[in-house]
Amino acid sequence: MPSTTEDAIRRAAGLLNGADGLLVAAGAGMGVDSGLPDFRGDGGFWRAYPALGRRGLSFHKIACPDTFDSDPALAWGFYGHRLALYRATRPHAGFAILRALAARMAHGAFVFTSNVDGQFQQAGFADERVAECHGSIHHLQCSRPCGEAIWPAGDFAPEVDAAACRLLSAPPHCPRCGALARPNILMFNDGAWIAHRTEAQLGRLAAWRRAVARPAVIELGAGTDIPSVRRYAQSQGLPLIRINPREPAVAQGVGLAMGARAALEKIAAEMNFDEGQ
Repeated sequence: MPSTTEDAIRRAAGLLNGADGLLVAAGAGMGVDSGLPDFRGDGGFWRAYPALGRRGLSFHKIACPDTFDSDPALAWGFYGHRLALYRATRPHAGFAILRALAARMAHGAFVFTSNVDGQFQQAGFADERVAECHGSIHHLQCSRPCGEAIWPAGDFAPEVDAAACRLLSAPPHCPRCGALARPNILMFNDGAWIAHRTEAQLGRLAAWRRAVARPAVIELGAGTDIPSVRRYAQSQGLPLIRINPREPAVAQGVGLAMGARAALEKIAAEMNFDEGQ
């Protein structure tokens, strides 16, 4: 490592060593080391979903509630494929390092993430310590919606023609009114998202944050295109550890131009512990 990177790793370790709680702010880049796409730009998105590229459909156009009205099989082809992918993906070793870091701190960790993939819960983070600001693909709601109900997607096993990005099996439906169900995810131009699950998560996060006197803030893979995670991390008014291979600059704290897993492994090595501690 260049000396500047070594210095940054040491400063990051110092911020973590002095903390009594770990606030993890994670964007799409957190999942890249697990093999998940981050949909950066139309080119990257269309490489992940070539059928949508052939139709010129951007992420902004497919990730929209209108698509569930105009072409439900296409909408659920996209989200059904993602649901199956996230269920099958094993979180990378960086998640375990974060858990090990938090275990050293009196107040443990709380996660604020824009990711809808449920990877933090799959990696062993307690559900009550995760705030998903854009919702979760592992939960469903009515597409109308006819009420405020949100329910788990565990009974839905989508069969998808990946080459065409179309759902082949039956889509899920609202148990109350029978209308098409959709993921409980905040989409683009979305006035129908039911937010109370996320609002409850954010309430728990706020309560945890009030109890922590010396939190360390570590931001991972959070870009500027949809800056929800960056804004939240910066709103803490504390030095933060920003890990981002493309946009690492930070006004107050430490910036590491690295992927999430590599940076966390370097920090763990500097602190002389491993993910099993």
